[in-house]
Amino acid sequence: MYQYTAFDRQFVAQRAAQYRDQLERNLAGTLSDDDFRPLRLQNGWYVQRYAPMLRVAVPYGELSSRQLRALARIARDYDQPSAVVYETAQSTQGKLGTTHLPTGYGHFTTRQNVQFNWIPLTRSADVMDLLASVDMHGIQTSGNCIRNITSDERAGIAVDEIVDPRPFCEILRQWSTLHPEFAFLPRKFKIAVSGAREDRAATAWHDVGLYVLRTANGEIGFKVVAGGGMGRTPIIASALREFLPWNQVLNYLEAVVRVYNRWGRRDNAYKARIKILIKAEGQRFVSEVEAEYKDIIGIDGAPHTITQHELDRVAASFVPPALQEPAPLTAIDGALPADPKEALDYSRWLQQNVAPHKNPALRAVTLSFKRLGQAPGDANASQLETAAELADRFSAGEARVTHDQNLLLPWVHAAQLPALWRAARQAGLARANIRLLTDMIACPGGDFCALANARSIPIAAAISERYQDMDELHDLGEIDLHISGCINSCGHHHSGHIGILGVDKDGREWYQVSLGGADGSTLSGAAQAGKVVGPSFGAAEVPDVIEALLDTYRRERQSGETFIATFRRVGMDKFKQAANSVRQTAEAEPA
Repeated sequence: MYQYTAFDRQFVAQRAAQYRDQLERNLAGTLSDDDFRPLRLQNGWYVQRYAPMLRVAVPYGELSSRQLRALARIARDYDQPSAVVYETAQSTQGKLGTTHLPTGYGHFTTRQNVQFNWIPLTRSADVMDLLASVDMHGIQTSGNCIRNITSDERAGIAVDEIVDPRPFCEILRQWSTLHPEFAFLPRKFKIAVSGAREDRAATAWHDVGLYVLRTANGEIGFKVVAGGGMGRTPIIASALREFLPWNQVLNYLEAVVRVYNRWGRRDNAYKARIKILIKAEGQRFVSEVEAEYKDIIGIDGAPHTITQHELDRVAASFVPPALQEPAPLTAIDGALPADPKEALDYSRWLQQNVAPHKNPALRAVTLSFKRLGQAPGDANASQLETAAELADRFSAGEARVTHDQNLLLPWVHAAQLPALWRAARQAGLARANIRLLTDMIACPGGDFCALANARSIPIAAAISERYQDMDELHDLGEIDLHISGCINSCGHHHSGHIGILGVDKDGREWYQVSLGGADGSTLSGAAQAGKVVGPSFGAAEVPDVIEALLDTYRRERQSGETFIATFRRVGMDKFKQAANSVRQTAEAEPA
C-alpha cells in the first residue's frame, strides 16, 4: 500500500482543520449555508434526503486494517442521527411502504469509496480529524473535479496481470488532487486504470480509461479511451490513443481534461459530461486533444513527464508485503470440513470466493457483504472490525474494496483457507455467492438519496429473499444483477446482465428492466449497455419478472451456458415475452 509521507499527513491534517473552521463559522451563522455548501462538498459532505452523507475516498480501493477500524468507529460512534431526524425518516418511509433504515453502517460503493448516511453535520469535523489520523479524507469525492481513481481490486496480485497499475493510480491521484485548473470542470470526471488482460474495473464505462500495455519488446504504455459513462445517455468509451508511453500519461491527460474543460457544456448538467462532447465532436475532439498535447510537449516543456525515479519512488510502496510463514494451525483450523453440508459450503466458497494469485502459495479471497437484512455493500461496525481482524490475521493487514461492493483479502496463504473460511463464516461473511445472482450491485436509492426516483434496497431484498437456496443459485450460475434508484446510474444498471432502474410515474415507484449489459469482464464480454424489455413494472412485480427471466434462461440454456451467453444466443424476444407476461397476468387477475 502507498505510505503517506510527512507532507501528505500535514496536508490532510491542515485540510481537516480548515474544514473545522468553516463548519464552526457556518454553525455560528457567520458563513452562510450557500457559501458553506461548496466547501463541505469539496470534502465529501453531501446533504441527502434526511441527513448528511459522507463519502470517504479510498484510492484504488486499498484499505489497511487500521483504516478499517477507524471506519468501524465512525459507523458505531458517529453514524447515528438524532431521534427527530430518524423519526421523520421512518415516518416518510412508512408512506412509501415499510423499510428499515439502518444506522451505524458504512456502505461500499462501485467506485471503491465508503459512504456513511447518518452523521450529524455538527459532528462532521470530528470525523474529518479521525479520518486524517489514519491517512484518509473525503477530498474530491464530490464536485465537478477529478474523482477517486479506481482500479482492479486484484491489482498487483492477478495471474493475468500485465503491469501493476497501482503506482500509476497513485501518481494520478497526486496529480489530480486539488489540481488548480481542474477544480471546476463542467461536470464530475472519473478515471479507471486496468493492468490485466481481464478488465475488472469497468474501465470502458469511465470518462477516461487507461489500459496498461507491454509491447513485444517490453515497452510499457497505455491504451487511452475516453467518453464512457452511464446516466441518461449510456456510452462506451472510444479510443484516443492505442499506445501512449507511460511517462507521458499525465501530459496527455492534461490535454484531454483541458480540452474538455474548454468546450464541455455548462448550461445543461445532463449534457455536461465529456461523453456528450466526444459524441458530438468525434474526430474534432481527438484532433484538438492531440494539438493540445503537442503544445504541452513542445511549448510548455512537458511539465508532467514522469521520471523513472518518481515511478520507482511510488512503486516502492507497492511491493508485496513481507509475509511470514503462517503460524502452525490447530487441528480444527487446518482440517477440511468433515460434515457433508459444511464440506459442500466450503467447496462452493473455494469456487466462488477464492481466486488464484500471482504467488502460487497465496490466494485472493472475497468477503461477501451481500446477505439478508442488509443492503448490498453495507457493513456495520462489527463487520468492519471483523474484516480488520481477518485482514490482520490472514492478509498482511490489507483489504480492498471491490467494484461489486465487497471486500477482498489479497494476501492469504493457501494453507490458511480452511481457517479463514471458518472465521469468515462465523461472522456471516463467507456466503459463496460471489458473481452469482445475490451478489448484486445496488445504490442506496430513495431510502437515502434525494436524487432517486425509487428505492433500490427493498427491490434488492425481495429478490435476495426469493433466491436464498444455494443449490439454485449455483445452478443458475454467474449473473450480474445491477439496481439503480434513478437515471444517474450509481447502481450501474446499464452494465448488468439484468439491470433494474427506478423511475417515477405520477409520484409512484416503477422499475424498468433491461437485459444484455456488460462491464467488460471476461464473463460479460465487451462493455455494452443493456436494452429495456418493455414498459415499467410495479415494485411488487419485479421479483416475478426476475423469476420469469430466469425460468426462460433455464429452458433455453445449453449445457454449461451462462445467463448472458444464453441471452445473446437466443435474443431478446423470448425474454421480453416472459417479462411482460408478468404484467399481463397481473392485469388479468380480478381486483
